Amino acid sequence: MRQSAAVFTGAAVVQIELPSSDTFVLPGIPWGAIEAFPTPAYWTYQVMARRITGMPPRHRLGNTLAEEVGACLLGGHGIPASVGLAAFRRLQAQGMFVYASTESDIFDVLSQPLEIDGRQIRYRFVKQKARYLSTALSRLSAETPPLDSGKALRQWLIQLPGIGLKTASWVARNWLDADDVAILDIHVLRAGALAKFFDENLTVERNYLELEEQFIRFAQAIGTRPSELDAIIWFEMMSSPRTITQLMGGSLAGVRPRSPSDALAASSSRGRGRSNKSTSDARQTRLFE
Repeated sequence: MRQSAAVFTGAAVVQIELPSSDTFVLPGIPWGAIEAFPTPAYWTYQVMARRITGMPPRHRLGNTLAEEVGACLLGGHGIPASVGLAAFRRLQAQGMFVYASTESDIFDVLSQPLEIDGRQIRYRFVKQKARYLSTALSRLSAETPPLDSGKALRQWLIQLPGIGLKTASWVARNWLDADDVAILDIHVLRAGALAKFFDENLTVERNYLELEEQFIRFAQAIGTRPSELDAIIWFEMMSSPRTITQLMGGSLAGVRPRSPSDALAASSSRGRGRSNKSTSDARQTRLFE
């Protein structure tokens, strides 16, 4: 039996129908219930609901490619999203994303404390990121990167110091709205481990491209664009750290997610339900090594 859920848009109600929970979206991967975070059916509903309510993800952070490279380079591993964004906005406001900016100029601005939620916070890795960013700006002033596909732009970007596959994919996805690359951050990796659309024997450090292919294949199988699915998974997983901690240490079955009527509310929290205390499959952790 097919399953359905409603999306409320003012006075209108739109019904979404998906295959039954016990049928397979890909070999060995059942659709699962729409309301059971984080099943394939759940992610499909989230994407479709945002399409219907007119809330497509806006990927770009900067107004130029140089700014986009800077925004992504200043974030990433070890840098909370709020800190990376604040550092980017500070540099943007002071006109640092022009090609004449030197490493010393960028270093001086990044060294100043950032005010985030009323607190003074210092940006980490100032010297390293100033060097990376000044080099990137210099290369962008001398060369025109290929913009015909996400993969082409990514390949150009990974030649720059400090930019690996994840950061380069982030820039390419944001700037080109590309669907041929994926940003495999910790949130997407955890979602893939929980929904089992990633091969648990692969690691992101050694097998980024293979995992990327699996993510894109999964997105296509549930009828979504990889770029929009990536953004929605990131937001949902980032917004629910306690639920994710429970799930990584137990089973999907014991967690009661938000109902369809409030699934689009950013401030709402997921119910905890009855926690399953069984030990998780240790092989899932290989994705994060």
